[in-house]
Amino acid sequence: MKIAIASGKGGTGKTTLSVNLAATLAAEGRSVGLFDCDVEEPDCHLYLRPSVLFNEPVTVPVPVVDEAACTHCGLCARACEFHALVALPGVPLLLPELCHSCGVCNFVCPEQAIRDERRRVGTLSSGEVGGLHVCWGTLQVGEARATPVIGAVKTSIDDADREIAVIDAPPGAACAAVEALRATDFVLLVTEPTPFGLNDLQLIVETVSALGLPHAVVVNRSGIGDRRVHEFCEARGVEVLLDIPDDRRVAEACSRGEIYALKDETYAAALLGLAERLRNLVDAADEERVVADLGTVAS
Repeated sequence: MKIAIASGKGGTGKTTLSVNLAATLAAEGRSVGLFDCDVEEPDCHLYLRPSVLFNEPVTVPVPVVDEAACTHCGLCARACEFHALVALPGVPLLLPELCHSCGVCNFVCPEQAIRDERRRVGTLSSGEVGGLHVCWGTLQVGEARATPVIGAVKTSIDDADREIAVIDAPPGAACAAVEALRATDFVLLVTEPTPFGLNDLQLIVETVSALGLPHAVVVNRSGIGDRRVHEFCEARGVEVLLDIPDDRRVAEACSRGEIYALKDETYAAALLGLAERLRNLVDAADEERVVADLGTVAS
C-alpha cells in the first residue's frame, strides 16, 4: 500500500504527519517504509535519526559531442525541445541543467557524434530505526530538476519490500509533486484551516483529481481558522479523515525533532485509526478499478 502525503504549500505539517504516522505503525509491529521525496529539503531522517545503511549517487545521462566527428549541422540543437543544446559555429554548446536526458540529440545526429555520459544530480540514502525503513533523496545543490532524484526514491520502494510505504511528497502542485504522487494508491492531503491553506488545497485537489488518484484530507492545527476548508471538502465530495487540533505540545516536540505520537497514546490511537481508514479506502478504490476494468473489457 503506497500512501502519499502531500500538501498544496509548505508548512502545513505534512512531514510531521508522515513521520509520526510511519513511526506509530512501526511501533505496532507493522512492516513500514518511509520514503522522503521532498528532495530539495529532506528532513524525515532528521526526526528519526536512522542508522545509515548506504549512500549512493543518483545520475542521469547527458550528451557529449565528439568534436572530431561533429559536422556542425545543428540538427541536435534544433531537435532539443528544452534548448539544452545551442547551435554555434563550432561544436554545439550543452547546458546540462536544461537537459532532460531524452536522447533525441543522439538519435537525430547523422554522424553518430554524440554519446552519453553520466552526470550526478543527487544522492539516495537509506537507513533503519526501530524496525522502520527510511529512504530519502537529496538533490545536488544548483540542480534545477528534482524529478530524477524523486524517481530514484520511488524506485527504491519496491526494493524495500514493505507492507506499507508512506511517501512524503514535495509541497505544491508542480512537476516534483506530480512525480512523487504518480502511481501511488492513495493521496492524503494535509492542509490548515486558513485562507492560504484553502487556496492551496484547491490547487492540489485539482491536481490529484486530474491524475485520477483517490484522495482525502487531514486538517492540521484545527481550530485556528474557520470552517471554509471543511465546506470546500463537503462541496467537492472529499472526505476529511482527521482533524488534528492546534496543540502546543505537538509543536514543541516537532521543534525538538521528536516523534510526539510515541509519547501520547491518544495521538497514536488517532493515527492508527487513520491508517485503518486509509486501508479501507485503498481497498474500495481497488475494487472500483477492477469493476471499471471489467466493464471496459465487456464493452
